[in-house]
Amino acid sequence: MAVFTDLSETECERIATAYRLGRLTSVIGIADGDAETTFLFRADRGEFIVTVFEGAADPFDLERAFRTMETLATAGVPCPATFRTDSGAATITVSGKLVAVVGFVPGSRPGEVTSRKCRALGNCTARIHRTLAASAVGDRGGLPKGAVHGALNRDNIFFLGEEVSGVINFRLRHDDFLIAELGQLLLHWTARADGTLDGELAGALLAGYEEVRALGENERRALPAFVMAAAATSSARDDRIADLEASAHRAFTSAVAFAREIHR
Repeated sequence: MAVFTDLSETECERIATAYRLGRLTSVIGIADGDAETTFLFRADRGEFIVTVFEGAADPFDLERAFRTMETLATAGVPCPATFRTDSGAATITVSGKLVAVVGFVPGSRPGEVTSRKCRALGNCTARIHRTLAASAVGDRGGLPKGAVHGALNRDNIFFLGEEVSGVINFRLRHDDFLIAELGQLLLHWTARADGTLDGELAGALLAGYEEVRALGENERRALPAFVMAAAATSSARDDRIADLEASAHRAFTSAVAFAREIHR
């Protein structure tokens, strides 16, 4: 863990007091994140994740993330409990940096990805999309748009057994085509080492999603293109430019074959 900010005992007590956590029993650094410092606070009221944001974190973005988690928690989507100050603020400033506190999420990040985990993840993603659907609108081609998580990768999903126990990191929430996030999900969770989709895992993920939100025919037709876009974005982000075209093509042809199979 790269600890950018060491909290003094006084600063820890100030955070505990501001968020009414009770008497602190321990403070432990967590090996997590590369743009913030994260701590596990154990206190009379339980266990809490305290994040010190390095650099130019935007209080508006953090407030929006808190409101998103509060909306989802009310709807039964597993995400961290939020904690606010007496004035209702999501953040305070310590040593010139923003600090936020959320509840501890049980479970762990996935090791082996199984069909049951993929089905549970698809179901949870659809519940997120449906719950945040107030902003969903049609767009060109009739593809529904709305609020999406923005980073449903393996760092941000926790499981207890085969079930999703928590979704974290809503700072990247934004409006997009809902099918775009599903395409990213299929690539990140069901792609084999060669970039092609594992049909069993992909089928389970899509089945879990459609238990909650059925895809329109236009979304089904568009899905391979969004899987291809996700593959190209992933290659570019990882500086695999030489493989970008080939990886995008493999993902697209694999997704087309998968789409044909599920239409039989």
